[in-house]
Amino acid sequence: MTTLHKNAQIVQELLKEKGYDNEVKELPDSTRTAQEAADALGCDVEQIAKSIVFKLREADQALLVIASGSNRIHEKRVGKIIGDALDKADATFVREATSYPIGGVSPVVQNPNVRVLIDEDILQYDSIWGAAGHPKAVFNMTPDELVSLTGGEVVSVT
Repeated sequence: MTTLHKNAQIVQELLKEKGYDNEVKELPDSTRTAQEAADALGCDVEQIAKSIVFKLREADQALLVIASGSNRIHEKRVGKIIGDALDKADATFVREATSYPIGGVSPVVQNPNVRVLIDEDILQYDSIWGAAGHPKAVFNMTPDELVSLTGGEVVSVT
């Protein structure tokens, strides 16, 4: 059995604790971007559940938006949905809020103060891939598992 990076191991343990048997995989190449992940996995970029963290301006909290890898997040639309303006989150803010580095933010976040939105567009795919805490770690899931694992609100973010 291969030893996982410590962050990937945390995601694997969180999945198990939540009752899921999804397996975290580490790939030889980077999966930092949705396109890199799709290339490494041999799937369509649309099947990559990219995790983007924003800083809520008024609430000063993190917002995790999970979208299909091919979609661009419409920040003003998302801001209207949540009633707050979105600011870019720097690497330090992302790591403090999620415990993961940019490029490896998993949909499975331990911090209950991170609000999660899921792009409704990604629900059309039978199989999707999400980051697992490290830029080379991923795991496969169904859209229903994504919603259940994150407790996220399904909305249109594009």
